[in-house]
Order: sequence, then structure tokens, then C-alpha cells
Amino acid sequence: MAWNQSGGNGSDKDPWGNRGGDQGPPDLDEAFRQMQSKLSNIFGGGGSGGSSGSSGGGKLNSRVIGFGLVALVFLYGAWGVYQIDAQERGVVFRFGSVQSELIQPGLAWNPPIVDVVEKVNVTKLNSHKHQSMMLTEDENIVDVSLEVQYRIDDPIPYLVKIRDPEISLQHATESALRHVVGSSTMDAVITEGRATLGDDVQTRLQSYLDRYETGVRVSTVNIDRVGPPPQVQEAFADVQRAKEDEVRYTNEANAYAEQIIPVARGNAQKAIEGANAYRDQVVARSTGEAQRFTKLEAEYQLAKGVTRDRLYIEAMESVLGNSSKIMVDVAGGNNMLYLPLDQIRRNAIQNEETAFDPEANSSQNMIGDSDRMSPRTRRGNR
Repeated sequence: MAWNQSGGNGSDKDPWGNRGGDQGPPDLDEAFRQMQSKLSNIFGGGGSGGSSGSSGGGKLNSRVIGFGLVALVFLYGAWGVYQIDAQERGVVFRFGSVQSELIQPGLAWNPPIVDVVEKVNVTKLNSHKHQSMMLTEDENIVDVSLEVQYRIDDPIPYLVKIRDPEISLQHATESALRHVVGSSTMDAVITEGRATLGDDVQTRLQSYLDRYETGVRVSTVNIDRVGPPPQVQEAFADVQRAKEDEVRYTNEANAYAEQIIPVARGNAQKAIEGANAYRDQVVARSTGEAQRFTKLEAEYQLAKGVTRDRLYIEAMESVLGNSSKIMVDVAGGNNMLYLPLDQIRRNAIQNEETAFDPEANSSQNMIGDSDRMSPRTRRGNR
């Protein structure tokens, strides 16, 4: 039956010991006494006498409370023990206020509830990808895709100074990239300036992060793609091919010029050397002829007749030497002479070849003067 229903013996009773028709609130003291009595019976502290039972119950209460306090202290101490890995550092917040000293790797203890420890990995290399289209200095649109690799250099500013490090890094990357690309031309960004684009963005990005006190250190900025938007990719490829053809034709023209110019310079130098040689030859020949004329003039003063005949004979020899007709003056009649025409012709050619050597020509003329005189001239001199 229910506790507030009447029993068969005419008396009402509830679980807290109230009897009769009293329906008031339960007696809490009586309930605690009954619970204490049950606990005493469980741990063997109960007795038959009232005074001895009260004494045993007090000792039991003190013992249970002591054990409980020891257990709570042990659990509290064990709760505050934690470990910091080698790649981590611990930031302590004591009652919400950050502490300046970092927790180094190893086992550590902080009072729970009083201190809250945030673990931050300071050696992991994190990455952030960014892609954006922007205007260059010459008002062309380029599509830039890059990857920023960074690590946490100072955990305290990383947790305290900024609300969301990832969003701050994204905004700083966008600002640095737009500044670098906006101050360069499209050709410089896509061709020769692409190698330095990552370094310029990294330098400017790190200056922004240091100004914001983010505690982030940028390791490198890798440029994945730099080019025109996909909508104008074909037209841009045509322009690039035209530029490549221009460079190729320019290189071919330069190579042809490098090949022709030395040849032309060599020919010019050869012509100059030939002209100088011809000049020296003409001057030397003229000088020799002048000297020969002077010497002949002296001989002419000594023997005018002989010299005149000699000059006449030399002139006739030079004229008739180039003629194919042979004139033989034989005194005495019908003598038949053998004339080696081939040998005479060969000698004439050799004389033409040596005619350009004034010294040899002069010496031969001087030595062979007497031999070239006809017998008639010799007889006239006698």
C-alpha cells in the first residue's frame, strides 16, 4: 500500500517515521539518524546500547571524512598532472590571465580549475593556400595561386593578441600579394619576375604579421600558378607565341650579323692590305725607274752613242718580245737557222713575271747590257 494510506491495524505510517494522522513535512534529523545507523551497521560500528552506538558513529564519521578528503586531494593532484610533448609549448592562463613563462616539454603540474594550460605545436609546418585574381600595374588581370608555409614562433601572441590567426593570415596574404602584383607589369610577373614574386610576397607578409603581433613565422611562399584568367588563355597564348617568334627572329638576325660582319671586316682588311701592297710596289717601281734613269743619264754623258743604241735596242726588244713573228738578220745569204720558238715564248713569259721586281729588273738590265748589244753596235763602238 502507499505510505499515506491507512493500514489494517488502524495506524498511519510514512517512510520518515511519522505516525498517526499527522501529514506534515518529514523529519530530516530522523532520516539522517536512520542513514547513519545503517552505515554503522555496514562498517561494523553498531551496538545494542544507545550511548555506545553514538560514540562509534562519531568515530566512523571522522574516519570516513578523512578518507574522503585524502581521496579528493589525491584526485585533485592527479587531475593537475599533464605532459608537454617535445614539439609543443604550454601557455598557462591563471584565472583567465596569461602567464609570461612557457611550459617546456616534459611532465608538469598545474592546479586544476585555477590554471588552464593551452598546448601549442611550435615545430609543425602549417600550410595555407591562397588564390586570387588581381590587376597589374599595366591594368592587366592575372590569376595567382600560391601556398604559404608557416609555423608558430611565439605561442603567447598567437593565442592572445589575435582572435583568429587563420583569418588574419589570409587577409595579410591577400594584402601583400596585391601590393607586389599591383606594382609590377604583367610580363614581369609571368616571365622573369615570377622567380622573385614569392620572395617579395614573403617579405611583405612577414612584416604585416609582425606588425599584427601574430607570433607566426613564414617559412616560404611557393607560387603554384601565375597566368591570365582562363577566359583569355587562348588569346594570351597567341601573344606569347608571337613574342617567342620575335625573339627567335631577333636571335637569328644577330647570329647572321655576327657571321657576316667578321667576313666583311676581313675582306675590307684584305682590300686595305692589297692597296697598301700595290702602293708600295708602285712607289718602289717608280723609285727604281728613277734611279735607273739617273744612272743611265750618267752613262749617257760618258758615251752618248752607245747609250742611245742601247736604249733603242731595249725598246725594240720589249716591243718585239711580245710579237709572234721572228725576224732574223743573217749576213751572208741563205743560211737556214733553227729557232726554238717555244723556248723563246717561255722566256718572254718569265720576263713578264719578273717585270714587277724593280731590283731584279734593274740588275739584269745592268748586267746584260753588253750581252744584249748587237754585233753591229759593238763594231760601231770599236
